[in-house]
Amino acid sequence: MKKISGGIIVIIVIAIVVLWGVRTNNKMVTADENVAKAWGNVENVYQRRADLIPNLVATVKGVADFEKSTLTDVIEARAKATQTTIDPTNMTEENLSAFQQAQDNLSQSLGRLMVVVEKYPELKANESFKELQAQLEGTENRIAVERNKFNETVQPYNSMIRRFPASIIAGISGFEKKAYFQAAEGSEIAPTVSF
Repeated sequence: MKKISGGIIVIIVIAIVVLWGVRTNNKMVTADENVAKAWGNVENVYQRRADLIPNLVATVKGVADFEKSTLTDVIEARAKATQTTIDPTNMTEENLSAFQQAQDNLSQSLGRLMVVVEKYPELKANESFKELQAQLEGTENRIAVERNKFNETVQPYNSMIRRFPASIIAGISGFEKKAYFQAAEGSEIAPTVSF
Protein backbone atom coordinates (compact mmCIF):
# COMPACT_ATOMS: atom_id res chain seq x y z
CA MET A 1 0.00 0.00 0.00
CA LYS A 2 2.86 2.42 0.78
CA LYS A 3 4.40 1.85 -2.68
CA ILE A 4 1.12 2.83 -4.33
CA SER A 5 0.73 6.00 -2.30
CA GLY A 6 4.35 7.00 -3.13
CA GLY A 7 3.60 6.39 -6.82
CA ILE A 8 0.41 8.42 -6.55
CA ILE A 9 2.31 11.30 -4.98
CA VAL A 10 4.86 11.23 -7.82
CA ILE A 11 2.04 11.21 -10.40
CA ILE A 12 0.30 14.11 -8.63
CA VAL A 13 3.53 16.13 -8.54
CA ILE A 14 4.16 15.43 -12.22
CA ALA A 15 0.57 16.37 -13.08
CA ILE A 16 0.89 19.66 -11.16
CA VAL A 17 4.17 20.51 -12.93
CA VAL A 18 2.67 19.66 -16.34
CA LEU A 19 -0.48 21.70 -15.65
CA TRP A 20 1.65 24.64 -14.45
CA GLY A 21 3.77 24.37 -17.63
CA VAL A 22 0.69 24.33 -19.87
CA ARG A 23 -0.86 27.28 -18.03
CA THR A 24 2.39 29.26 -18.19
CA ASN A 25 2.82 28.48 -21.89
CA ASN A 26 -0.75 29.60 -22.59
CA LYS A 27 -0.14 32.90 -20.77
CA MET A 28 2.96 33.45 -22.91
CA VAL A 29 1.01 32.70 -26.09
CA THR A 30 -1.62 35.27 -25.07
CA ALA A 31 1.05 37.87 -24.28
CA ASP A 32 2.80 37.14 -27.59
CA GLU A 33 -0.49 37.60 -29.46
CA ASN A 34 -1.04 40.91 -27.64
CA VAL A 35 2.39 42.06 -28.86
CA ALA A 36 1.51 41.01 -32.43
CA LYS A 37 -1.79 42.89 -32.19
CA ALA A 38 -0.07 46.02 -30.87
CA TRP A 39 2.47 45.75 -33.68
CA GLY A 40 -0.38 45.50 -36.20
CA ASN A 41 -1.77 48.76 -34.82
CA VAL A 42 1.64 50.43 -35.21
CA GLU A 43 1.91 49.23 -38.80
CA ASN A 44 -1.64 50.42 -39.47
CA VAL A 45 -0.88 54.03 -38.55
CA TYR A 46 2.42 54.00 -40.43
CA GLN A 47 0.52 52.69 -43.46
CA ARG A 48 -2.05 55.47 -43.07
CA ARG A 49 0.78 58.00 -43.23
CA ALA A 50 2.27 56.29 -46.29
CA ASP A 51 -1.14 56.36 -47.98
CA LEU A 52 -1.51 60.11 -47.40
CA ILE A 53 1.86 61.00 -48.91
CA PRO A 54 1.01 60.45 -52.61
CA ASN A 55 -1.98 62.79 -52.24
CA LEU A 56 0.21 65.36 -50.50
CA VAL A 57 2.86 65.14 -53.22
CA ALA A 58 0.23 65.43 -55.96
CA THR A 59 -1.31 68.49 -54.28
CA VAL A 60 2.08 70.15 -53.88
CA LYS A 61 2.99 69.43 -57.52
CA GLY A 62 -0.33 70.80 -58.73
CA VAL A 63 -0.26 74.07 -56.81
CA ALA A 64 3.32 75.25 -56.91
CA ASP A 65 6.44 75.11 -59.01
CA PHE A 66 8.00 73.18 -56.18
CA GLU A 67 11.60 72.09 -55.54
CA LYS A 68 11.76 68.72 -57.23
CA SER A 69 14.55 67.43 -54.97
CA THR A 70 12.36 67.88 -51.88
CA LEU A 71 9.50 65.93 -53.48
CA THR A 72 11.91 63.25 -54.71
CA ASP A 73 13.31 62.86 -51.19
CA VAL A 74 9.81 62.36 -49.78
CA ILE A 75 8.87 59.85 -52.48
CA GLU A 76 12.10 57.87 -52.01
CA ALA A 77 11.80 57.91 -48.22
CA ARG A 78 8.20 56.68 -48.49
CA ALA A 79 9.28 53.84 -50.79
CA LYS A 80 12.03 52.78 -48.41
CA ALA A 81 9.74 53.02 -45.37
CA THR A 82 7.06 50.85 -46.97
CA GLN A 83 9.62 48.25 -48.05
CA THR A 84 11.07 47.90 -44.55
CA THR A 85 8.76 45.55 -42.67
CA ILE A 86 9.00 43.37 -39.59
CA ASP A 87 7.42 40.05 -38.84
CA PRO A 88 6.11 40.30 -35.25
CA THR A 89 7.60 36.88 -34.50
CA ASN A 90 11.08 38.23 -35.30
CA MET A 91 11.02 41.52 -33.40
CA THR A 92 14.73 41.86 -32.68
CA GLU A 93 16.55 45.06 -31.73
CA GLU A 94 18.26 45.09 -35.16
CA ASN A 95 15.04 44.59 -37.14
CA LEU A 96 13.14 47.22 -35.16
CA SER A 97 16.06 49.62 -35.47
CA ALA A 98 16.09 49.25 -39.27
CA PHE A 99 12.32 49.77 -39.39
CA GLN A 100 12.52 52.78 -37.10
CA GLN A 101 15.37 54.29 -39.15
CA ALA A 102 13.34 54.04 -42.37
CA GLN A 103 10.32 55.63 -40.66
CA ASP A 104 12.48 58.37 -39.12
CA ASN A 105 13.93 59.17 -42.56
CA LEU A 106 10.39 59.55 -43.90
CA SER A 107 9.47 61.81 -40.97
CA GLN A 108 12.54 63.97 -41.63
CA SER A 109 11.70 64.22 -45.35
CA LEU A 110 8.15 65.25 -44.53
CA GLY A 111 9.50 67.82 -42.07
CA ARG A 112 11.74 69.31 -44.77
CA LEU A 113 8.76 69.40 -47.14
CA MET A 114 6.69 71.32 -44.60
CA VAL A 115 9.51 73.82 -44.07
CA VAL A 116 9.83 74.44 -47.81
CA VAL A 117 6.04 74.84 -48.11
CA GLU A 118 6.34 78.01 -46.00
CA LYS A 119 7.78 79.75 -49.10
CA TYR A 120 4.55 79.17 -51.05
CA PRO A 121 1.59 81.15 -49.68
CA GLU A 122 -0.71 79.88 -52.43
CA LEU A 123 0.03 76.30 -51.33
CA LYS A 124 -0.52 77.08 -47.65
CA ALA A 125 -3.91 78.60 -48.58
CA ASN A 126 -4.97 75.54 -50.63
CA GLU A 127 -7.79 73.67 -48.84
CA SER A 128 -6.67 70.25 -50.07
CA PHE A 129 -3.18 70.87 -48.75
CA LYS A 130 -4.49 72.13 -45.40
CA GLU A 131 -6.65 69.02 -45.05
CA LEU A 132 -3.78 66.69 -45.92
CA GLN A 133 -1.48 68.54 -43.55
CA ALA A 134 -4.03 68.19 -40.73
CA GLN A 135 -4.44 64.47 -41.49
CA LEU A 136 -0.67 63.98 -41.43
CA GLU A 137 -0.37 65.80 -38.11
CA GLY A 138 -3.14 63.63 -36.67
CA THR A 139 -1.44 60.52 -38.03
CA GLU A 140 1.88 61.51 -36.45
CA ASN A 141 0.07 61.77 -33.11
CA ARG A 142 -1.50 58.35 -33.67
CA ILE A 143 1.92 56.91 -34.45
CA ALA A 144 3.26 58.21 -31.14
CA VAL A 145 0.28 56.77 -29.26
CA GLU A 146 0.51 53.35 -30.93
CA ARG A 147 4.26 53.14 -30.42
CA ASN A 148 3.73 53.87 -26.73
CA LYS A 149 0.98 51.22 -26.50
CA PHE A 150 3.29 48.76 -28.25
CA ASN A 151 6.04 49.36 -25.70
CA GLU A 152 3.49 48.98 -22.89
CA THR A 153 2.45 45.61 -24.36
CA VAL A 154 6.01 44.37 -24.90
CA GLN A 155 7.10 45.11 -21.32
CA PRO A 156 4.90 42.53 -19.54
CA TYR A 157 5.64 39.96 -22.24
CA ASN A 158 9.40 40.41 -21.86
CA SER A 159 9.09 40.30 -18.06
CA MET A 160 7.03 37.13 -18.20
CA ILE A 161 9.42 35.17 -20.40
CA ARG A 162 12.48 36.23 -18.38
CA ARG A 163 11.15 35.37 -14.89
CA PHE A 164 12.19 32.10 -13.34
CA PRO A 165 10.78 29.42 -13.53
CA ALA A 166 8.63 30.62 -16.45
CA SER A 167 11.84 31.29 -18.39
CA ILE A 168 12.30 27.51 -18.62
CA ILE A 169 8.96 27.16 -20.43
CA ALA A 170 9.81 30.18 -22.60
CA GLY A 171 13.10 28.60 -23.62
CA ILE A 172 11.49 25.26 -24.39
CA SER A 173 8.65 26.87 -26.35
CA GLY A 174 10.89 29.31 -28.24
CA PHE A 175 9.56 32.59 -26.84
CA GLU A 176 12.13 35.33 -27.36
CA LYS A 177 12.50 38.85 -26.04
CA LYS A 178 10.86 41.56 -28.18
CA ALA A 179 12.44 44.93 -28.93
CA TYR A 180 11.10 48.28 -27.80
CA PHE A 181 10.74 51.47 -29.78
CA GLN A 182 13.48 53.89 -28.79
CA ALA A 183 13.60 57.65 -29.09
CA ALA A 184 15.36 58.89 -32.21
CA GLU A 185 19.03 59.66 -31.69
CA GLY A 186 19.52 63.26 -30.67
CA SER A 187 15.90 63.75 -29.60
CA GLU A 188 17.00 64.34 -26.00
CA ILE A 189 18.53 67.67 -27.09
CA ALA A 190 15.99 70.46 -27.15
CA PRO A 191 16.01 72.56 -30.32
CA THR A 192 17.31 76.12 -30.02
CA VAL A 193 14.72 78.79 -30.70
CA SER A 194 15.80 82.37 -31.28
CA PHE A 195 13.80 85.43 -32.27
